[in-house]
Amino acid sequence: MTYFSPDFAQFFKDLAANNNKEWFDENRKRYEKEVKDAFKKLVEDLIITMRKEEPELLVEAKDCIFRINRDIRFSKDKTPYKTQVSAVISPGGRKDMTTPGMYIELGPEKMAIYGGLYMPDAKLLKEVRWYVMENADAFKKAYTNITFVKHYECIRGEQNKRLDKDFIAAAEKEPLLFNKQFYYYEHIPASIYTSDKLEETILESYHAAAPVKEFFRKAVA
Repeated sequence: MTYFSPDFAQFFKDLAANNNKEWFDENRKRYEKEVKDAFKKLVEDLIITMRKEEPELLVEAKDCIFRINRDIRFSKDKTPYKTQVSAVISPGGRKDMTTPGMYIELGPEKMAIYGGLYMPDAKLLKEVRWYVMENADAFKKAYTNITFVKHYECIRGEQNKRLDKDFIAAAEKEPLLFNKQFYYYEHIPASIYTSDKLEETILESYHAAAPVKEFFRKAVA
């Protein structure tokens, strides 16, 4: 199935050059048809397919999709609209920042697919480090899986310069224990948007991340 017309990417290019309420209001119908409704349909179909493997995925598209309006209250950048659409597909949807799922973002130049743990708080981070330390072999097996590496290369994140003494010895064998974040991502050219292989491509990335995603779900359970 083809979800987007060529005007999907063009809309965001035009928005980038005219990021103001007046232009957006003039192009609202175009946005709703070419962007909002089409993206909602894609997310709906992804949820239906993913639910076959994750019965707990009971969210709807509206629970997953982020608003296009930017929160400018504390930002120096006062442009009112995002120049991409995005959604978190996980059991808790966009409001759940702890349960690992799949984050997708479609902008004018590329599609990005993310997963993992991006900003765990101090308590959760310590719990995850304990789980990684106690299951180091399973962790390494997950992130060195050939399909995961093909799509995502590695697990990324900022690192602490120091660790609690409990983790120091284990970190010599597993340096990722220094991480404050554990995330991975893949970028795919925007040319995929008008292909009838778009959903299939996203699901391929979704399945590639499964070993790491499931490891982290157990870590935060």
